Amino acid sequence: MKHLLMATSAMALLVVAGCQPSTETDVQADATPEATPTQTADASSGSPEFGTFGIDLSYIDEATAPGDDFNRYFSGKWLDTFEIPADKTRFGVFDKLAEGAETQVHEIIEDTAAAEPALDTVEGKLAAYYNAYMDTETIEAKGLAPVQPYLERIAGIETREDLAKTFAATGFSAPFGGFVDVDSKKTDEYIFYVSQGGLGLPDRDYYLKDTQNNLELREGYIALLTNMLEAAGYDDPAGAAQMVYDLETDIAEAHWDRALGRNRNLTYNKMTKAELVATGEDFPTEILLTELGLGDQEEFVVRQVTPTAEEIEDNGLTEEDLGKLGPGVAGLLKLAQTADMDAWKAYLTAHFLIDHADVLPAEIDDAVFDFYGKQLGGQPEQRARWKRGVDSTENALGEAVGKVYVEKHFKPEAKAEMTELVENLRKAMRQNLEGLEWMGEDTKVEAYDKLAKFTPKIGYPEKFETYDGLTIVEGEAFANDMAVAEWQYADMISQLGQPIDKTEWFMFPQTVNAYYSPNRNEIVFPAAILQPPFFDLYADPAVNYGAIGAVIGHEMGHGFDDQGAKSDGDGVLRNWWTDADTEAFKARTDALVGQYNEFCPIENGEDDTLCVNGRLTLGENIGDLGGLSMAYTAYKLSLNGEEPPVIDGVTGDQRFFMAWAQVWRALYREERTRTQLATDPHSPPQYRINGIVRNMDAWYEAFDVKEGDALYLPPEERISIW
Repeated sequence: MKHLLMATSAMALLVVAGCQPSTETDVQADATPEATPTQTADASSGSPEFGTFGIDLSYIDEATAPGDDFNRYFSGKWLDTFEIPADKTRFGVFDKLAEGAETQVHEIIEDTAAAEPALDTVEGKLAAYYNAYMDTETIEAKGLAPVQPYLERIAGIETREDLAKTFAATGFSAPFGGFVDVDSKKTDEYIFYVSQGGLGLPDRDYYLKDTQNNLELREGYIALLTNMLEAAGYDDPAGAAQMVYDLETDIAEAHWDRALGRNRNLTYNKMTKAELVATGEDFPTEILLTELGLGDQEEFVVRQVTPTAEEIEDNGLTEEDLGKLGPGVAGLLKLAQTADMDAWKAYLTAHFLIDHADVLPAEIDDAVFDFYGKQLGGQPEQRARWKRGVDSTENALGEAVGKVYVEKHFKPEAKAEMTELVENLRKAMRQNLEGLEWMGEDTKVEAYDKLAKFTPKIGYPEKFETYDGLTIVEGEAFANDMAVAEWQYADMISQLGQPIDKTEWFMFPQTVNAYYSPNRNEIVFPAAILQPPFFDLYADPAVNYGAIGAVIGHEMGHGFDDQGAKSDGDGVLRNWWTDADTEAFKARTDALVGQYNEFCPIENGEDDTLCVNGRLTLGENIGDLGGLSMAYTAYKLSLNGEEPPVIDGVTGDQRFFMAWAQVWRALYREERTRTQLATDPHSPPQYRINGIVRNMDAWYEAFDVKEGDALYLPPEERISIW
């Protein structure tokens, strides 16, 4: 698994060219699709994980009408009584399943270590990495000695050439970053993408908006920087910390607004190497690229480039929008050249300690948690060391763990059932496309082609990484951390100039999530999400369609959201829409933006009211709305015209929508919600439930929702896109 920036390359369920399908999975244009029924297993072979048909009804709040708050109606008793564990900032179905996977992975690692495998095997590397991470006694005894050569390197920086080389070196922070991915306009080649970076706070707005919460966080962040610089031996750590914060404020000024940065028309800017070097003006960008191992690359894609007048007009950018776009990568390269060298050295020093805190003494580790965990996230307690060890080991050698995880915990029949469900959702999407009144036939032909070319990946990759060339040393937690970072980067850039690896995954099998990749046109479902309540071999079909069916539909929906729809069936970034259909699509998506802008989970008075950013979350909201709509169509097709049974007084449609509410049941700490609203393209979970169902006619009928109910929308205001 290559480590690229997921947020920029794929759309995940929670924050490459497509393969032409075989004739068995292709949907003919003149056919009326019929979904293959997905029946539950015989009752004698098992029973659902939850309730009698796959839904836990024990948390229903009878005092709340479904039409007033469907989330609270279905989960009210849980929302009122559940306490988020002290080592978490949120808790829901994803987190519960992740806990289970974490325990299973821990057992795999412990069993592997107990066998005392040779260090030159992948099992030996896995065991040695985890054991070194867990050996806090040795970490404490070493103190800051392991990082001293790196701090001395920073202290020895004298020229901008030295600075460029340090930015490029393993383990150091920089105001810009990058990754290798498929070229979105030439999907048979890899290219290096250059992007903004360098902030210690989650987003530019934390530096640029003077809310009371931001002011308090800045104070805490500067205190953390002071702590780090004091540990590094600075004579005036407070003064140096202020320099770092001021420098990061300048970096934030150069950054792009997160919502506008979603626009793929604006973030695809191909440059020659000479053009990129010229963008950096006096900064030694060529040295930077050479040190990064990119000196032989002829072209790059630079993600944040000041739009041209033509781009401003084509993308409908307003003066307000332009005010949210800093100078981007060019501005950051200029800042690297002009900002005070002592500020850069203090910046590199503080961030080096912060970035490697988990393999440094507790004094450093605890200080970093106190800010990022407690103050920023609202998390009262640090996670147990073994849990953090599992996370770190997965980041380092996750596919080695994943191979064993699949062997031990993934049922082959789940993959077969899931494959069938994916094809049923594909057929349902085809039917929905055929019925669209707002889309013309020319655009539909392209949409059919894209749908047919979706490549599903289910459970686990065809081949697992063997981690050849990665050297792990027993008892050296920090050195191993650095070795992994260096190996991962070298592994990533080794793709440049090579054929596209269509077997590549960007999540581990043990990850509870899913994603869509637009430049590969593929939908990916790791093994760990294919379990109750998302997917239950023994649950009623309505439940599986309302849960994993909607997840499948969500990822398919990303192929047709406001950004995914800019790529064709082969993953190529191009406009395949007629102007009229583009305008009709935009009218619907703008209406969805308006709906979500009205959702405000934090309302503490006029000066502290925070609402969902409907533009930032648009892609995920389209995925949710389209996904649940597709899943509902697929469910109805699976019935072949028959009425589903009423089970325990619950109708089929009610079970379908309850399944959706069940998988998104969650609680967030307020601090986590604040960060989510500022940075996350996903809406808070209560709005992923309520904001979607209120747009579906079938939900109104299933729960007898009427005018006057809080979630009621008149039929003409209900949004249907896919």
